[in-house]
Amino acid sequence: MNFLRRGTSTGSGSEPDDATTAEADDRETVVVGERGARQTTGKGRPTPARRDAQGKRRGPVAPAPKTQREAMKRARALRGTKDDRRKASADRRKRMMAGDDSVLLPRDRGPARAYARDLVDARRNLMGLFMPLAVVIFVTVIVPIPQVQTAGSLICLVMLVMMALEGVMLGRYVVTRVRAKFPDEQIGGLSYGWYAFTRATQLRRLRMPAPRVARGTAIA
Repeated sequence: MNFLRRGTSTGSGSEPDDATTAEADDRETVVVGERGARQTTGKGRPTPARRDAQGKRRGPVAPAPKTQREAMKRARALRGTKDDRRKASADRRKRMMAGDDSVLLPRDRGPARAYARDLVDARRNLMGLFMPLAVVIFVTVIVPIPQVQTAGSLICLVMLVMMALEGVMLGRYVVTRVRAKFPDEQIGGLSYGWYAFTRATQLRRLRMPAPRVARGTAIA
């Protein structure tokens, strides 16, 4: 604050009085104090979690019902919302089972995938016994009879080897047919082969989309 001192001396030719000096010192202290607070003072509170911040932005929570009639009315509204969601979910599942591309997963969309599914569903595959075989393996493990465990393990091992070989042949068959049917599309051998293998290992009634051809049907 020397410029105040020089300005005063120049203008009046005398030293500044005590009141002026004290006021200048006070101003300097306030400025320094504000700068120090800006440099050292933080928020003073932890950063809230995202879901807490979002919850605060959603607005206040609805008050509790004051009467039984209001509670019943709110329960009916909530029940109606749940019923709507349940109906929408059922409708979506029905459309997925029917093979509607608008609701199917990306891996199941397109005519090439639908054709691959038809090729798998029209065949009788040993891999369809994969899930029952898993149950047999579990039973042979928990049965405390060495002869049963040995026989079960051997049978399961043979079945798994046969399923693996059948899966390789099925994958090659499906890829060849799909490429011949859709020559203008990029058909990945590994992608379509694995797709055919995984579908063949599922029980027929659990496959999604549902099979649209019967077993033994000749697929053109």
